[in-house]
Amino acid sequence: MSSELGQMYDVFRSLLETSTPTEAVKQLEVLGVDQERIQRIREFHEQQLLSIREMEEPRVAVYGNRETWYTGPRENDRAWPAIQRELEKSGWSSDAVKDLDASSTRVVSLLNHPKEPGFAARGLVVGYVQSGKTTNFTSVMAKAADRGYKLFIVLAGIHNGLRRQTQARLAQQLVESNPTAWTQLTGLERDFVPTENAASFFGGSNTTHVLCVVKKNARVLGKFARWLESASEYLEQAPALVIDDEADQASVATASINPLILRILGTLPKAAYVGYTATPFANILIDPAAKDLYPSDFIVNLPQPKDHFGTEVLFGRYALDGEDPESVDDGYDMIRSIPAEDVPLVTPATRADAEGFTPEITDTLDEAIQYFWLTTAARRVRGTGNRHATMLIHTSMRIQVHNSFRAPLRTLRAHTLKRLDDPDTLLRLRTLWDQETARVAAEEFGQTKVTFESLLAELPGVIRDCRIIMDNSDSDDTLDYDNGPVVAIAVGGNKFSRGLTLEGLAVTYFVRAASAYDTLLQMGRWFGFRHGYADLPRVWMTNDLHASFRHLATVEADMRRDIDVYLHENETPQTFAVRLRTHPVLRVTAAAKMQSAIRASAAYGGRRIQTRYFHTRADWLRTNQEAARTLVGHAVDAAVTHDARPEVGRHILHDVPHTEVLEFLSMYSFHENSQECDADLIASYIRRRVQQGSLRRWNVAVVGNPATGDEADFSFSSDVAVGRITRARLHNLTGEPDFADIKTLMSRVDAAVDLPNALRGWSEKEITGQRRTQLPDTGLIVLYPIDKDSRPSEHRESTREPLGAEDHVIGVGLVFPEVGQDSEVSWDGSYISADLSGIRLEDTDDEDLRTLEGEDAA
Repeated sequence: MSSELGQMYDVFRSLLETSTPTEAVKQLEVLGVDQERIQRIREFHEQQLLSIREMEEPRVAVYGNRETWYTGPRENDRAWPAIQRELEKSGWSSDAVKDLDASSTRVVSLLNHPKEPGFAARGLVVGYVQSGKTTNFTSVMAKAADRGYKLFIVLAGIHNGLRRQTQARLAQQLVESNPTAWTQLTGLERDFVPTENAASFFGGSNTTHVLCVVKKNARVLGKFARWLESASEYLEQAPALVIDDEADQASVATASINPLILRILGTLPKAAYVGYTATPFANILIDPAAKDLYPSDFIVNLPQPKDHFGTEVLFGRYALDGEDPESVDDGYDMIRSIPAEDVPLVTPATRADAEGFTPEITDTLDEAIQYFWLTTAARRVRGTGNRHATMLIHTSMRIQVHNSFRAPLRTLRAHTLKRLDDPDTLLRLRTLWDQETARVAAEEFGQTKVTFESLLAELPGVIRDCRIIMDNSDSDDTLDYDNGPVVAIAVGGNKFSRGLTLEGLAVTYFVRAASAYDTLLQMGRWFGFRHGYADLPRVWMTNDLHASFRHLATVEADMRRDIDVYLHENETPQTFAVRLRTHPVLRVTAAAKMQSAIRASAAYGGRRIQTRYFHTRADWLRTNQEAARTLVGHAVDAAVTHDARPEVGRHILHDVPHTEVLEFLSMYSFHENSQECDADLIASYIRRRVQQGSLRRWNVAVVGNPATGDEADFSFSSDVAVGRITRARLHNLTGEPDFADIKTLMSRVDAAVDLPNALRGWSEKEITGQRRTQLPDTGLIVLYPIDKDSRPSEHRESTREPLGAEDHVIGVGLVFPEVGQDSEVSWDGSYISADLSGIRLEDTDDEDLRTLEGEDAA
């Protein structure tokens, strides 16, 4: 672009300050710019916008042809550059600032131009728990302010603590750097209080941006709505950005809060509503056809920041549909088990038992506390990273239970400090430190192990400095990170389960039960960033909770993959419904928020599925052996050809009628945790495809080790025998004795076992392509005989254990041919999604609000 044209483009961009793109073009025409130059300016502007729309991250789904107008920060901006300077000064890397700049620019580009005559946008930004969502929406607010948005309303959760924390962050990052540019309607110690003459804030005489941070409390929101309505004739001059932090909480399907949010939005002639949450389960289940808060205009899927400790990093997850299980990480070895018998010693079983409850310092709780002091001492030796150190004890939502921990914890602190010279105490602490640092190597995180001798010098000071804090609505002694470094063991409940950041969190002791995905996931205050001590965090919890969080990590990954798939397929929030995996015990979200949820549908075209979970009892296993022998016996009789290769442990039976596969599915028992292996669902799918002329013929493969002719073989029929294979199981986290998780059954190359001239190096995509070419209408079922005494190899002993089954296990893999237009069948409860048909039921109260029992009332 020539310098002359560049200058004209700068004029055009300045016109966008006060005009929409269409109006800016008209003003260029008035200024006498010829059409050729205008066209070149428009083309260059479109190229700038295209680079934003085509950002690889974050992923975005947009409804319709939303006009993008924002091309990023400019030299004369004030709000965003101030944030950028502060972040760089606080130690943010240039890459981290660049990523934040890009993601916040993408969100702003999806907002309406503030000079449009009227708009009512609905968007959702999906982040991760404790991943910097507040910094992201603060940056979005700054950039929107730099372009002319006037009113900024932040709905900051339902607790005073989170509202105050958010107010402080926004005041620091937005207001303090440009104090004359902002008017604050709320303060650190007060929520919204109506003022006289509301119109004066929005008339032409007030050129400042107006900031209001309110919690989602019915009384406060009601006052705010009435105050706005009193200035309604001036609000057309006040384009508004409404940020709903923790947008899944209280905003959706509540009889009190939801109508008030809609009332506030209805008062504003120009309003962009953007929800932020890490747990969007409730938001994506809203009925898209209703006049509600469904993100009908856009959904942004923020990437996980580098070095962020999320669900998958800590707990691992299960393989998603079509994913190679061997490629899925099992997470860091940072979770420690609390025995079931310890639970009643640290939390009362019923509400009635809470009165007079006295907790015990169990062995696991004592170990967790001692490790917290050790790791804090080690961090002092390192002298890097967050200067605060916090341990969280979360066993109950009840205040009297929190308070009951005060005396035992103080006694333990005094006792430990007194006995630091005792040889037995030192030996126990040294053993604990050496065991923990051996299980998670500091070198994996670019750190060096702190020796016990070096941390020992710091340990007395750490224990003396450690405060015992009961942080709840009855307590005056709350966590305050503003007045010097903090070392604290914090006991709490609901205040720690949403949004509130625990600075320097290193250890968590957690037995608090929850009944819904979002509630449980938000309790995970251990998620976030651990700069300088990423090798040291630990979480103590029960095996059931561990398994639940592993399931949640899978749900998260599945949900985000669904969103990304729809983005690639150019679907919009109005036309796609994200699937959510269900759980036998946990609800996806509160029942009131699932009123528009329906059973999701599925199709198997081009997919490879396999069994991963098994019972280990003999009767269940023998039933499956019988089903496998029946299939193979019938297949030998019915197959067109039998490719027998016992020397390599392979038998391939070609062109077997689909009826034999359906009979097998009716006999074989899949483990109830194997959600993708639903026999009824698969059978329904096969029948539907058969009606369409496909899947009428199947290849049946038996895959094992080379046959030896002795007791190491498994015989399927007189003609088919192979050596048993080895599949050790992962360490059992469920506490159920009759359970095995082998993670991986089927190798990628097994999906091509029936293809002539198959190559071991073929990728998943190449195998799918070859099957489409060679066997476009033929399915493949593979049977694996697994030795009941399978033991892990030496290099896997840290993560696996002997299978320990009472009889040999039959694993099953199924490979379906890819089709252009696939046939969907109901998931039969394994997944749910939003109901796109527009059905809506009556609103009911939000469970999250009911459990608070008046806590944090305005």
